[in-house]
Amino acid sequence: MNKYLIFLIAFFSGLLGVFAFAPFDCWPLAYVSLLGLLWVAKQTQKSVAFIGAFVWSMGFFCFGVSWLNVSIHQFGGASLIVSYLLVGLLSAYLSLYPLLFVYLIRRFRIRSAVIFAVCWTITEFFRGWLFTGFPWLQFGYTQLDSPFSGLAPFFGVTGLTFFTVWGAATLHNLLMALRKKQSNVVGFSLLLLLVIGGLSAYSERFHFVTKEQDKALKITLAQGNIEQNLKWDPEYFYATLDIYQHLIAENLGKTDLIILPESALPTMENNIVPFFSSLDESASQVNTEVMIGSVYQSPESGKLFNSIVTLGHPQQSYRLDTDNRYEKHHLVPFGEYVPLEDLLRPLNSVFNLPMSAFQSGAEIQPALLSKGRSFAPAICYEIIFGEQVRKNLKKETDFLLTISNDAWFGDSIGPWQHLQMARMRALELGKPLIRATNTGISVFIDEKGKIIAEAPQFIETVLTETVAPTKGNTPYALLGNWPLYGLSLLFILMHGAMALLRRRLNHLPQA
Repeated sequence: MNKYLIFLIAFFSGLLGVFAFAPFDCWPLAYVSLLGLLWVAKQTQKSVAFIGAFVWSMGFFCFGVSWLNVSIHQFGGASLIVSYLLVGLLSAYLSLYPLLFVYLIRRFRIRSAVIFAVCWTITEFFRGWLFTGFPWLQFGYTQLDSPFSGLAPFFGVTGLTFFTVWGAATLHNLLMALRKKQSNVVGFSLLLLLVIGGLSAYSERFHFVTKEQDKALKITLAQGNIEQNLKWDPEYFYATLDIYQHLIAENLGKTDLIILPESALPTMENNIVPFFSSLDESASQVNTEVMIGSVYQSPESGKLFNSIVTLGHPQQSYRLDTDNRYEKHHLVPFGEYVPLEDLLRPLNSVFNLPMSAFQSGAEIQPALLSKGRSFAPAICYEIIFGEQVRKNLKKETDFLLTISNDAWFGDSIGPWQHLQMARMRALELGKPLIRATNTGISVFIDEKGKIIAEAPQFIETVLTETVAPTKGNTPYALLGNWPLYGLSLLFILMHGAMALLRRRLNHLPQA
């Protein structure tokens, strides 16, 4: 086949993979896209295989993270050309990981479907770890609404990704066997597909947590819908304050807890302590508590944090140095901090976004407490890091909480992908998740990862729901990715032992 036709097929199969994710949610396309990558990786010519894999990756990532262009161009002040160039450079970097995958399967001449999945898991680990990690667009997220989502409470999104690659690789081997008329391989591949698919679908029958209806809370999410180009405008400050004051006031005394989004008020908390103190007193008088996403400067260290603070506790008055505060740990590179800032900040306005000088909070922090319930928080970008969220899950945790400001990404696919990852955290950990955002998508998600209430995007509104916590733990909540890594090591050892055995048998003298 003409190599340019191969590259064209590679590009469109990579592009197709994005349609398996939200907001398109056509989950079978994940297998089609991965089939395209595996087909390219197995091309006879090494150069065609590697260039094809790079082209597949660029199609996948350029479309998949195209939403970054909105924040870079519209709000970062970069020209349209520069914004697309930066998205392309990020995509080229992310393409290194599928290229590593192709190198591994070619270098070790891998044909086993399960070892394909092991190699992909290795490369995805590095993508989620190096340079603070960027584990966006993991194929496991595409299976959230598939018959195989029951694997998530066992192995998390990493395990679902493993399964997706394993399934695609088995399909690839089946098609190659049909082409070569290898009936024994065809039969084995079909059996393997049935076993893998059947067990995965059956896993949905297991239930690890139970609801505690007697501990249910009535919770209200305040969605201010502040446009990003106005959010940090000093002249719009009082308008923003009025919007949230109104949304809070009309729900005080009518709900147990009101939650505002990330950095809801466009100034440092330190500058409006009297406002926080007044709100704390008003809330406590009517037995309603309030959680606010706040930009906060520590009086002791002078460090700036992206935080969540709770007001309205009847026995604990608000103070700036309260212990009932969460400080964001996993910051967005270039958005909340700038690596090599002395070198980069003078180069372009894109490296000087508002509030891009935050410090990291501790990786593991105490739970946020409100109305006698325990919340495991994550701010915006942090919700995509499943292991960090899991590590902050305590025995007494009742709810997962994430607040965000997805106005940065406008009316793009980014906020929908972000929401999909939040849904996965709820399913993995078996806990209801509450998501408050500035412009949407504000939702309540149950312990199965299903949305039970949703506010429309780009509307100033409130969303109220009574949510019951759960008790119990999923296997993933207890053990994380270690069982999957252990199985991967076992598969490698078994594969190596079989290869060694075959080599020795081939060297035995013929009778």
